[in-house]
Amino acid sequence: MNAKDKRDPTAAAITHDQPVAAAAPLQFWGSDAMAEMLRALDIPYLAINPGASYRGLHDSIVNYLGNTRPQMLLCLHEESAVAIAHGYAKVTDRMMGAAVHSNVGLMHATMAIFNAWCDRAPLLVLGATGPWDAAKRRPWIDWIHTMSDQGAMVRGFTKWDNQPGSPVAAQEALLRAAQIANTAPRGPTYVNLDAALQEQKLDALPLLPDAKRYLAPQAVMPAPQLLEAAAKLLSGAKNPMILAGRVSRSETGWAERVALAEKLQARVFTDGKTAAAFPTDHRLAASTPETFFPPDAAKLLREADVVLSLDWVDLAGTLRAAWGAQPVGAKVIRVSPDAHLHRGTSMDYQGLPPADVYLMCEPDAVVPALLAAVTARPAVGLPAAPAAPADDGKLSVAAVARALNAASGDRDLCLTHLPLSWNGAYRAFHHPLDYLGQEGGGGVGAGPGLTVGAALALKGSGRIPVGMLGDGDFLMGATALWTAVHYQLPCLFLICNNRSFFNDEVHQERVAKERSRPVENKWIGMRMTDPEMDLAMIARGQGAEGIGPVRHIEDLAKAIESGIRLASEGKVCVVDIRV
Repeated sequence: MNAKDKRDPTAAAITHDQPVAAAAPLQFWGSDAMAEMLRALDIPYLAINPGASYRGLHDSIVNYLGNTRPQMLLCLHEESAVAIAHGYAKVTDRMMGAAVHSNVGLMHATMAIFNAWCDRAPLLVLGATGPWDAAKRRPWIDWIHTMSDQGAMVRGFTKWDNQPGSPVAAQEALLRAAQIANTAPRGPTYVNLDAALQEQKLDALPLLPDAKRYLAPQAVMPAPQLLEAAAKLLSGAKNPMILAGRVSRSETGWAERVALAEKLQARVFTDGKTAAAFPTDHRLAASTPETFFPPDAAKLLREADVVLSLDWVDLAGTLRAAWGAQPVGAKVIRVSPDAHLHRGTSMDYQGLPPADVYLMCEPDAVVPALLAAVTARPAVGLPAAPAAPADDGKLSVAAVARALNAASGDRDLCLTHLPLSWNGAYRAFHHPLDYLGQEGGGGVGAGPGLTVGAALALKGSGRIPVGMLGDGDFLMGATALWTAVHYQLPCLFLICNNRSFFNDEVHQERVAKERSRPVENKWIGMRMTDPEMDLAMIARGQGAEGIGPVRHIEDLAKAIESGIRLASEGKVCVVDIRV
């Protein structure tokens, strides 16, 4: 990380929405105790879409805490609120909060919570319900906004949920939720706050627990005998290879992975589904990061005699791609705490991989120990790195990448999201914040919120967040732009707009061919034409800068140059590119 990136991610203050100072309180309420706990937990921001079910907590944050630590960030949809918190965590490895209104707000937020779950991102989701005491419910509205087990809607893809029954219990629930969310493997937790409990008058505030005594545990260290066994396998390997998957944004962790690969002369594979984990143009980089493991990478992996998997997503599927139905011919060292999260509801745990040495630890804890324990191997000759596809003169995702590379120069960018058609050779990654990976659960519509959350975390760093999104992804989450504009969170959106849910066109073409039916009909129910959406106008309608539509390749460079300049000047900019 550059010196300018070494900073408190909340240091660049947001000065919007400052409340009028309130008099010293003469009366306290249940929600005041909850708000105090959020501050004690050092929750920097709370992304919200407002609702009456948590009006008590809303008041406490504004009029009791002064709308600081946490500061509320108004969002226009619950999916955006959760996605913004998710994007913030992807940059900082740090938890912030999101608040959703009652059962209906939670229903809106479920996809974004699932994305954070699959991405193993720490997240505190605050919910609320109408009064559990039926005698206190307002007619009609409180009844339809009260459920007997609201947490059940997200229990299959949250680490823990709770509906506390008193202000003291709410404080403990928040402590536990934060501790669990921040314990590896990390993920979202959900605390549902009774509206009547929030609005309960208190004679005095309960004693606030010392949050420092309830922190998440330090990283679990590997057992010495397992570490010794892993180091022995790697030291004796003739052709070791590393699968670098879910790792932290730490610069130190990055340097240690590079040092381990160089000491072992091990080829390193990276993944487009996860954030940057290794320099993609390093001489030991075995392949470019892709969403699906490429056939040439699978062929190369099959030559390994020892495979070190650093929390690789879908290790079983990757090994199967290399060895097919045959037993895996290499010794496998699996480093991952992920099995602690596996359960029956969601199949995001993927297939069950073999392991000859299994360390249930985070990679950042294991790599430095391995680095000290392994024996160095002499340098080996390696084939040339794969070249980026040749310029075919078309207005394509490849052309967008080339224009972005040219326009950015030596500026630090953070690619917050990339389209499925991205080729990993389009741009080299040299830093843990160069690329943040995908949304986790494949939920379309997450890209805008993730980009805004990353912009929140990067505000004041000098690094420009760039979300390269498809048009469908952008349109589903486009109102996240308003939050970025309102809170002055500079970022750039490059929309690769093919006016279609084109990935599904490919699926329909495949089905039609299998059934000997007309492939010419694949576009029906897919194309967004007649009329075409004006994405730049949608951006301008929310106060952002809108450029385009860019229809000709000769106009592309100027459009992206303008977008980079506007983002570097503190603006939110959308470039509509008709690929």
